[in-house]
Amino acid sequence: MKDPWVLLTREGLCGWALFKNKSPRESLIEKINQTGKQKSSVAVSLVSESKLDRFIPNRAAMDFDYAHYMLTDGRKGKENMAVISPSREAYQKKLAEAFNMNRTRILVFKNKPSTPIDPIPQEFLSPSSPQTTPVKHRRHIPQSCERTLDAPDILDDFYLNLLDWGSSNVLAIALRSTVYLWDATNGSTSELVTIDDDDGGPVTSVSWAPDGRHIAIGLNNSHVQIWDYTVNRQLRTLSGGHRQRVGSLAWNNHILTTGGMDGKVINNDVRVRSHIIETYRGHHLEVCGLKWSASFQLASGGNDNLLYIWDKAMTSSSAPRQWLHRLEGHTAAVKALAWCPFQGNLLASGGGGGDQCIKFWNAHTGACLNSINTGSQVCSLLWNKNERELLSSHGFTQNQLTLWKYPSMVKMAELTGHTSRVLFMTQSPDGCTVASAAADETLRFWNVFGTPEAAKPAPKAKLEPFAHVSRIR
Repeated sequence: MKDPWVLLTREGLCGWALFKNKSPRESLIEKINQTGKQKSSVAVSLVSESKLDRFIPNRAAMDFDYAHYMLTDGRKGKENMAVISPSREAYQKKLAEAFNMNRTRILVFKNKPSTPIDPIPQEFLSPSSPQTTPVKHRRHIPQSCERTLDAPDILDDFYLNLLDWGSSNVLAIALRSTVYLWDATNGSTSELVTIDDDDGGPVTSVSWAPDGRHIAIGLNNSHVQIWDYTVNRQLRTLSGGHRQRVGSLAWNNHILTTGGMDGKVINNDVRVRSHIIETYRGHHLEVCGLKWSASFQLASGGNDNLLYIWDKAMTSSSAPRQWLHRLEGHTAAVKALAWCPFQGNLLASGGGGGDQCIKFWNAHTGACLNSINTGSQVCSLLWNKNERELLSSHGFTQNQLTLWKYPSMVKMAELTGHTSRVLFMTQSPDGCTVASAAADETLRFWNVFGTPEAAKPAPKAKLEPFAHVSRIR
């Protein structure tokens, strides 16, 4: 062969060289002598600093064992794929994945990037950072009541309000003509008063004052009695405002608001002799639901399927229109009312058997924000004081308590146990326990809202950097 060309590979440097009657070593030495020692030293320094050319592979980063396998055994395996069983093929794939044998390249032209180092150690991150935020677990909701008490002779009347839990942790329940007190601290029961039918009974409503000491008792003869339970003594009787029974009561500091079968809503100042200070006229049938908000707005629901929102600034008797909003969304009596504890202008209302809906209202604009058909009569509503949840009590067919997640209104739990419609509900002062009374003559206690989380300590003031170093001013 005349003037043959030979491929030379040395230390990962690929090039073509012409050899003519000389060995490769002699030709390489002759080439270096021709280019000079200075150029040779520059080339070596470039290689040592890993400034590699994209067409020249880096032997230091190559896996020669893997390269030998791919050039020999790996190629044989691909040629015999047709005769390998499916199970063995799957096994080989898994094995290749486990040992990182799915690579297709043999030559490596640059070093692998080094593992990045976190500039800030995890232990120095603030608690508010997403890496250290604890996951909030879903709490357990017991499906059965934790206590059951007898409630004989309780009136099966949807329009009355016969159950209330005071701030002193004493629960009051009216069983026809008698008001009983149950002390949740020690579990003792006592009788407050019995009012016979000849004296104005039976009892049609009960409500604790904010101080947890005084209690209002509405009667069938349109009177309202104020009692001090600590001394078991009646303080006064409010009369002259209503012509028929008083089925709903609501306190706003020293103002007691009463709702009667005559459709009137009356504000009474219990401190003065002439106790009637305002009368709201709007309902033309029995008022069965009353609730004051923290911003001094009053919601009233009636058997006329109407829901009113009254503002104290617009309640002058001489005004042509006293109410702030007249809401006609329900198609049955509106008894269940509850102001939201975490959004002051949000009101929840529930309709009777012909409506079966829970509606949410913006008290500022009067707009209906949402409506959910529950499938049964809504008797009572309670907000969870610690979470965004709403509890409703129902009548036929299941006579259940339903816990809803707000605002999605997804059912979180359904609590069953009552065998008749759950007419009344009230909440303990700490917001954890709910008491329900039904027409089945039982009083049940449910740990539905759970234990409130411990109060978080106040965050420590952030010190200025180098605050401990004295300064020159």
